[in-house]
This record gives sequence, C-alpha cells and structure tokens, in this order.
Amino acid sequence: MGVLSHNDVSEHLIRASEPSHSLLTGLIRLPGLWGILLLASAVRFLGSTTSAIWCDEGSSLMLSQFPLTGIWFHAAHDVHPPLYFMLLHGWTALFGDGVFALRALSVLPGIATVFLGMWLVRLISTQRAALLAGLMLALLPIAVRYSQEVRMYALLGACLMAATIALAYWVMSPTRNRYLAVYAVLMAAAFYTHYFTAFCVLAHWLYLLIASVSKTGPAMLIKRPAWWLANVAIVLMFLPWLPGFIDLLQHMPELKAGGDVGWEPVVGARSLPAMIWQFLIQDEGDNLPWPLFWFVPLLLLGVVAWTAARDRTLLKFPTLIVIYTLLPIVLIYLVSFASPLFIERYVMFAALGLPMVVALVVERLYARRRKWAVSVLAMFIGVELVGLHSNFTGEADHFDRLVGHVNQQFLPGDRIVVSDLFWYFGYVYYNKTGAQPMLYTPPTQEGGSGRPNDYGFGTLVQDDGEHIYVDRLQDLPSGTHRIWLISSSEQPDDFAPVPANWRKVQDVTVEDTQARLYLTCPTTECARRDHQLFQDAVIDLSKN
Repeated sequence: MGVLSHNDVSEHLIRASEPSHSLLTGLIRLPGLWGILLLASAVRFLGSTTSAIWCDEGSSLMLSQFPLTGIWFHAAHDVHPPLYFMLLHGWTALFGDGVFALRALSVLPGIATVFLGMWLVRLISTQRAALLAGLMLALLPIAVRYSQEVRMYALLGACLMAATIALAYWVMSPTRNRYLAVYAVLMAAAFYTHYFTAFCVLAHWLYLLIASVSKTGPAMLIKRPAWWLANVAIVLMFLPWLPGFIDLLQHMPELKAGGDVGWEPVVGARSLPAMIWQFLIQDEGDNLPWPLFWFVPLLLLGVVAWTAARDRTLLKFPTLIVIYTLLPIVLIYLVSFASPLFIERYVMFAALGLPMVVALVVERLYARRRKWAVSVLAMFIGVELVGLHSNFTGEADHFDRLVGHVNQQFLPGDRIVVSDLFWYFGYVYYNKTGAQPMLYTPPTQEGGSGRPNDYGFGTLVQDDGEHIYVDRLQDLPSGTHRIWLISSSEQPDDFAPVPANWRKVQDVTVEDTQARLYLTCPTTECARRDHQLFQDAVIDLSKN
C-alpha cells in the first residue's frame, strides 16, 4: 500500500521519538535523493537569467534598497508583508544585485521545497513514493517558474511546506510541544511573507478537525491547549505588523486607484481548469480541444479528492496533503467571484501538493495495477515536461536590451522619461547612466492627477516625486535638449501628443517596448543645426 495502514502507525510513532538528526540522516541516505535535488537545481538555475527583470521584480529590488525601517514603512503601504524584502536587503548586501544573485534567493527555497516535499511524503508512505514526489516536484512547471522570480512565492512555499511537516510531527507525537514551537515560528514567518498564509491555516485547522472526529483518528488534538497556544503565539508574533495590515485594508480605494489591486480578471466556470493547466503547462489551455481542456484537470482534482476519501490511515496524513492542496485553491476561486484574486502565483504554494498526491496514488496503484501506476506517472511527468519546454522556449523579455541601448547612447544632460510604473522599476534597475529616470504622469481623462498615490507601487517613488513626475512633456526645461521617451510600442502612443517642435532622431524597438530619442529646439534654425549631429534611425533590437 502507498499509505500507512493501522499496523504501520506504531513504526512511525517510534520514528517520531527518534532524534531529529537521525530522521534527517535516514532521509539524506535515500537512494536517488541527490540526483533529484541536482535535477531540481538544474531546471531552476537554467534560464534563471534569460528574461529581464520586470515590474514586480524591480519593485522588490527598489523596496529592498531602503533601510530596514524604511522597508517596514513602505511594505505597510504595499500589498505584501516585509519579510522577503528584508531578506533581499541582506542578500544583496552579501552577494550583489546581479540578476543571477537576485533570483538565486528564490531558486534556493525552491530547491529546498523539493526536499521538504520528499520529507513529508516519506512520513506518510514509502521511500519510492518520496522519490517519485521529489521527481515530480522538481519538474513542476509553476514551481520552477516562481523559483526564478525576485518575489516571495518560492519562500512562501518553503515556509508552509516546512510548517506542515512540523504539524505532522506534532500529530505523531502530541507531547513533543517543540514541534508546535517550530510550527508557530514557521507560520509566523509565512504570514510576514504573504497574507494568503491564512488559507493554509484554515487547511491545517480543517485537517485537525477531520482527524479528531474520525473514528480511527487521534484523540481530539484540536482541543489540546498546546495547539491553541501555538496559534496564539502566531498571532502575537504577527501583532507588530497588524497596524500596517489594518492601514492597508483601510486604503484599498487608493490601491485600486493605482492599479495595485483590482486588476485581476473575473473568474468563471473555465477559470478552475485553466488554473490547473497553468500549474502544469504554464498556459491556460485555451487552444486545447475542449474535451481535453476539461477532462485532465477534473480527473486530476478527482484523483486528489479520491485520495482523501480512501484514506483509512490512523493519522490521516494523506488527507492533510489533500486539504493543503485543494482548500486554498477552491476557497480563493470562490472568493474571486466577489473579489478577483485567482492568480496562479498566489496559489503556487497549494499547487505543490499535486505531485505529492500523485506520488501517493502511484504508490498505491503499484502494488495491484503496476501498468496503471506507470501510466499515471508517465502521463503526469509528460505533461510537466511540456510545461518546462514552454518555460524554456517561450518568448523571453529583453527589456534590458532596450535600456542597454540607451545607456550606450546617453550623453550628459539627456533626460529619460518612462511612460508608466510597469516599465519604470525595470528601467531603474538596468539604468547605468547616473541620471534619474522620470515618470510620465499625465492628467486622467476626468481631469484629475495622474500621479501615483502613497499606496501600492506609488509608495516607492512618492518621496522623490517632485523630481520624478512629469505631468506634461511641455513642462520639461525649454531649449535644446535630448529627451528619451520609454514606452510600450503598441498603439495608442502613451506620450501622444509629442510637442510639435520635437524632432525624433532615433526609434529603438525591443519586442513590445520602444525608446525614442527626440531633439527639442524652440526654433527651426536651431533644430536644423542640431539635427546635423544626428542621423534618423529606426532600430529593432529584438531581432538581434
């Protein structure tokens, strides 16, 4: 059997009483462990520097450059807690801010999560199941993708997976309250990493409730004072951040006005299967035949639910993994009908449970229907490989080439104006000119200010807004100057209308972005004179 029977429980209770270093030694000696971790490292480091730093990553870096007190303040005005940015602050101090170093801070917890997933499955099932879970976790496309971003999602997955392991050890040995102490610290760290930790808390509580009321389950662990004290400790550790969180909730209108929340698409019936496809192939599956689009995700969700329904083990650990996986996905999906939040990176931590459940199913089938077990394993890994192929061969963002061109062509006195915050943070990261890029903030169609407010991304630029914001291109200093306009290459033009007396002398395009160099001059004679210094050029760097 792939999961523990009643007769197996005593063995695992004895194992829980062993010193933790003995448990880790046994896990480390699993055949194939280091090969799987090497594979996980390869697919995460491979291509981690291919795509340019984009908006969210650039905002992470900009926030991390504040002192710790500044990170605390500005994160309270952002939509994410401060822990990841504080870690990034120390990380860059040690290893620099190169793309490889920055993304390594996510690659490493991504690799650790593969190890943690194997550890959790080994507590439930056989060595073979643990190795299979590790193999599928190593290849899981969504896990690979968000192990290559300068964001907090890989760290969140590692924290929640480790916390779930600590909870499992406490369930096996309820008198060992040190496991709950570890659990409380890890969950507090997760709350300081991302607010969606709350959905994992609900999953853990539901698991304990189900395990406690089960006829074969442990005796009412959910009523134990130690469990309640552990959760009180989590709340107490989170209390210093509570004022910032409450302030954030009170200023949701400003966050919506700035586009930091409220941009998420509305959900429908297709959103749930599309999310499963996102996990597996990094694509919503819109181009798939409709029977395939619906059948595979529903089959996978059915297998996950079946695993819990068939769980006859004493400690209900397979049910724990199922709830950890399904509950956040389903709850966030349902909540999104009222307030859209159903974005793949927000539920990546729950998607980590899918390979573990599949490993348990394969192990269960292997004893009786070996061909079925091999088929299920091959199908799941095959789909994962399709997703990895998409990750590695998909169109990479080369915004860095555009900024690099401006860096090379820049002359002292040039001005750089970026059309919106989406491009601004990445531009600041790659800018090597020594000049402060400015942000174009034209009035809204209703005539109001187009400048960012104090919340969301705006908090990162507001302090220096008087030097950064450009409400109208005509407000730039008069006379003869060179102005670089950085914007999307799509229509309509973000900067239209460009002043009539500006002469475009260079137009550089990289994929969906462009940099245009203009000469400004108040008279025709001046324009003719200065134009002799330059030659009109249209350049497409994306072809290089």
